[in-house]
Amino acid sequence: MAQEKVYPVYLIAGFLDSGKTSFINGILSDGFAMEDRTMLLCCEEGEVEYDPQLLRNVTVVTVDDPEELTPEFLDAQRRKCRASQIIVEYNGMWQIQDFYVNSMPQNWVLYQIIAAAEGPTFEMYTKNMASLMMEKLRNADMILINRCTDGLCAALRQKNLRLVNRRAEIYLEKEDGSSENYMDGTVSAFDLEQPEIRISDEDYGLWYVEIMDSPQMYEGKTVVYRAIMCKPPKYGPYFTPGRFAMVCCAEDMSFLALACTGYDVSKIPERAWVEVTGQVRVEHWDPYEGDGPVIHVTGIRACQKPEEKVVQM
Repeated sequence: MAQEKVYPVYLIAGFLDSGKTSFINGILSDGFAMEDRTMLLCCEEGEVEYDPQLLRNVTVVTVDDPEELTPEFLDAQRRKCRASQIIVEYNGMWQIQDFYVNSMPQNWVLYQIIAAAEGPTFEMYTKNMASLMMEKLRNADMILINRCTDGLCAALRQKNLRLVNRRAEIYLEKEDGSSENYMDGTVSAFDLEQPEIRISDEDYGLWYVEIMDSPQMYEGKTVVYRAIMCKPPKYGPYFTPGRFAMVCCAEDMSFLALACTGYDVSKIPERAWVEVTGQVRVEHWDPYEGDGPVIHVTGIRACQKPEEKVVQM
């Protein structure tokens, strides 16, 4: 029995003026639709238009109402234009999950989600439309932030976008058209030459992202930090003290914890505030799904909880 043909879907999400249409023009000019008939589902029209010279093998289908996005409608439109792949320019005010859960035909496969944002308005949207913005960033396989100055690039790196989505590739597009990887040129924000690297409460989120992304920088280093004791029984000899962190709103609260081992914590109460001292080693730990920072603890003592219990990112 022949398998049903599947159709790859590339979804580009972002608010108005985030650079979605320019990105689509860019991939089309690179030959994305040169060999494969492509359906371009446009759910939002901005100031930039599609380049007519790039649409020779592309059929544009425009939708203004999310209620139109039914599997039957989308399947009929794809059949009509005989497309073998689909690009979706998604409306920034619509939930991405609604599209891939309720709208896509069964034989459509979501290959990639790309979240686009405009650098100068990034802060405004994360504050005023946090839920919509975070949904896009969390679901993305690639994040593109456009129209960035050097100062804005530095500010965005301080925002710890990796806390929102640790698997996505993140690119900062400069005003001159050049781009840089969010992780390029990573230099530690901490003095790694100190005999003990003491992590302040306000720096915990920054440190967590850095040590998770670049654990090799901390190999063999001794760190000291305050955290809430957590002892999940399923982790056996490992325990996971950490801190709650909020990127922009309560909906994005996360518990940021590192694997710790080598110390008897049986008499330390769950959720007690403790100061952890230990040496970092890069080792395999199953919950990391690979290698990561494991703290070999040399000391734990009770400590006062900080004034701000939640780390603000």
